[in-house]
This record gives sequence, structure tokens and C-alpha cells, in this order.
Amino acid sequence: MQLEQDMLAERIGGEEVTQDLLARGYSRRNLGKIAALLGGGMAAMQVMPASAQQAAKAAVGAVRIGANECWTGPFPAGAQAAMAIVSQGNRYEPNDDHAKLFAAVAQVEGIPEDRVVAWPGSSDPLSRTAITFASPSRGIVTADPTYESIWRTGAWIGAKVTKVPLTSDYRHDVKAMLAADPNAGLYYICSPNNPTGTLTPIADIVWLAENKPKDAVLLVDEAYIHFAGTENAAKLAASRDDVLVMRTFSKLFGMAGMRLGLTLGSPALHEKMMRYDGGQVTSMLPMTAVACGTASLTLADQIKARRDQMIAAREASIAHVEKRGLKVLPGSHANMFMVDWGGKAPKAMMEALLAQGVQIGRSWSAYPTMSRVTVGSAEEMQKFRLALDKVLMA
Repeated sequence: MQLEQDMLAERIGGEEVTQDLLARGYSRRNLGKIAALLGGGMAAMQVMPASAQQAAKAAVGAVRIGANECWTGPFPAGAQAAMAIVSQGNRYEPNDDHAKLFAAVAQVEGIPEDRVVAWPGSSDPLSRTAITFASPSRGIVTADPTYESIWRTGAWIGAKVTKVPLTSDYRHDVKAMLAADPNAGLYYICSPNNPTGTLTPIADIVWLAENKPKDAVLLVDEAYIHFAGTENAAKLAASRDDVLVMRTFSKLFGMAGMRLGLTLGSPALHEKMMRYDGGQVTSMLPMTAVACGTASLTLADQIKARRDQMIAAREASIAHVEKRGLKVLPGSHANMFMVDWGGKAPKAMMEALLAQGVQIGRSWSAYPTMSRVTVGSAEEMQKFRLALDKVLMA
């Protein structure tokens, strides 16, 4: 028995970490789950179904507008940087590449380099924040609907997960979130929100940061912020030691398959997140992704042009859907929108559109009559509109 406990302690970061987790309400069984999740890396994430990667599986030959992927690949300069570093694939880090990425982030976001950490995608840090800052005695508060991955991690480790409805204009209701669990360990805001695409104003995010428990952490997931082109929460992560901001290169930058994400926050928060594995996961990034991300971040004009392409395709598609008498949730600032099918079941509409060669997204339990539609290229959205017309006329 003692041998098993010693092995467990070693796996999750030592006896001091083990005792800290036990004091926060974790059982030995909970700790075993943490060891499996963090020690096993992404393979262990398979215990939690319906990940973005699983949702992205496409029907062969279909228009893929169901998984919030970008309709095109990396920017040419990013792709060239990735290709150039392939010849040095024998090196873990050919030429101080992490530092170059951090310098690019600092330049763009106006945040100190020591507050930037890169990850192989966003799934690991999202789950890791739940494990680090929530517990069986300190819960997690989120909106509903929102990106659900953190719900599954919270449930898996035995933390209370409180889901608060969005406001009438589809923002996070930050005051209701705080009132729902004033003693939570982690508050999660996704802005623009997935699946609604709606923004929560920075003023609301600041209010929650200033009014939550002082020892709680606020996690702001800005996976889609580049599509919005609006004020973001990076300055909060630069000025406060209780706010983490999460980014990904999987969306506007067209790098979903390359796996690169960021967290912005104080070194103390990042150090706590690394206690379970010594930071191994962040040292094992694919250098192709690092090079691509570094070369892409500073391309302000190309980022804006891609954003404008998406907005044009989104607004044309929303106008078409509404002309057909269907409701679309207003206010999306991301590459997605929610369609209410009225009396038609979302699953039936998904199947009918797929029969026309168009694969849209799923529904959420909070909005059971709606489906999420990803915004693809202008050509892909034209195919969506034609397929929708055929389905509605059938």
C-alpha cells in the first residue's frame, strides 16, 4: 500500500503536491485519475468523449462546416516557416524557437514574455486549470451553453460544476455566475462563446475578476478572439495574478491539425499548473507548429483580411437563413452561428443536409432546437445555402 502511495505521489508531482490535493478534498481515487490524465497526456483524454478532434471527423467529400475549423490552412509565411524547420526535425529545439514565439506574442499582445506559455493545443491547459484550481471542495462555474470540455474534466475529478444560463443577449451573466457559487475555485468565460459566437464585454470580465474570491482563478478562453477583432483580456493577464487567458492557433490561423495553443498569465499560476508533471508537456511542442505560429502572429493585415472574408461569408449566410423564415441567434463575432430549425429536429436537419453533401455541427442541451453552423469559405457557404434550400423545399 505504501509503495502504491509513493508511486502515486511521484506521478503527480511529489508528496507535497499530494498532501495539498488531499487537503482540497481529493480522495486517493481522485488522485489516481489525475495521475492518469496528466501522466498519460492526450491519450488519457479519451476518457472524455466528444472532443473537438472527434467532432471534426468529416464525411468523405462533404463540405466541412461542423467543427469550427478554418476553411483554409496556415498563412503562406507560416507554412513556409514550418516547412523550413522540417529539415531540422532531428533537434528538439533547433534554434531557441520557443523564445522567438514568446517574443512574438509579447510584441502583439503587449504582455511580458515570462507570462506566456505554449502548449500542444488547448485541450491540455483547459483540463489542467480545472485540476489545478478546482477540487471537490472548490467548484467550477461556467455559462450554459459553452464549450463543454471543462464540464467533463470537473465531473471526472469530483468537482462541482455549476452552469449558468447566458443573458437575454447571449453574454455570460457574470453576476449570476458569482452568485451561483461564491466559493468556486475556477470561473470560466469563453468569449467569443462557443457555440453562440457572442462576446462578453471586457467590463463584465473585469467585474468578475474584481469580485470573485481572491484565491479563485478566472480563466478566459479566447479561442475565437482573432475572428472578433475586438478588445481582448490579455491586459488582465498581464496586470493580475489571478487571471489566465487561453488562446489557440486552431481557428483563424488554420493550424488545427498542427496543435499549438497559449496561456497568458502570471508565472506563479503557470508554476502551479506544472506541479503534476514538471512542465514536460510544454517542452515537447512540435517545432513545425512553433515556427508556423511565430511567423503568423505578426501578420496583422493578413489576419484582418481573413477575418473580413469570414464576416462576409457569415453575414451573407445568416441573411439567407433568415429569409427562409428560420431564426439565427444574433451577435456572433466568430466563425459560427446557431440556427433554430423551428419544428424540425436538429439531428434530422443534420442528416438531410449531409445527404446534400454539407456537414453542419451539432446542438447543445441548453438549445435543443438549434444547430451550430461553422462559417467556411464563400464557396462552401454558397453550397450550404443551396443545400438548405433543397432540404426546406423537400
